Amino acid sequence: MQGYWNRPEATRESIDEHGWLATGDVVQFDDDGFLHIVDRKKDMILVSGFNVYPNEVEDVVALHEKVLEVAAIGQPDENSGELVKICVVKKDPSLTRDDLVAHCRKHLTGYKVPRVVEFRDELPKTNVGKVLRRELRDEPEAPAQKASA
Repeated sequence: MQGYWNRPEATRESIDEHGWLATGDVVQFDDDGFLHIVDRKKDMILVSGFNVYPNEVEDVVALHEKVLEVAAIGQPDENSGELVKICVVKKDPSLTRDDLVAHCRKHLTGYKVPRVVEFRDELPKTNVGKVLRRELRDEPEAPAQKASA
């Protein structure tokens, strides 16, 4: 890659003076030496100095049988920098915020448990069906059900 078309600032941010491209992917090696892309750096949520990967939170929430779709994003918080917010499309209308928080507490470390739960009819997606977290982050804050810590 030589750069972004007609976007010199984006090119300078992504390619260093030696020609190395910073993709923004967060990766981990497994015990067998295989590389796995676990998330995108720009999507990472920073809660009191701890990294929270949205994919991890989404994977746990999606295990709940009453959830159809979920997206996890960071929401600014004056105490912790950011907090975890989930936007959820219900499969079953009886699903509650308390159900989801209890489920997450069983499977996630405390700082990764969503503090804000927002139920929606649908999530914004690309034309190939990928959820657009950026659009969710850029929306003005809507009233949501805040979970107690």
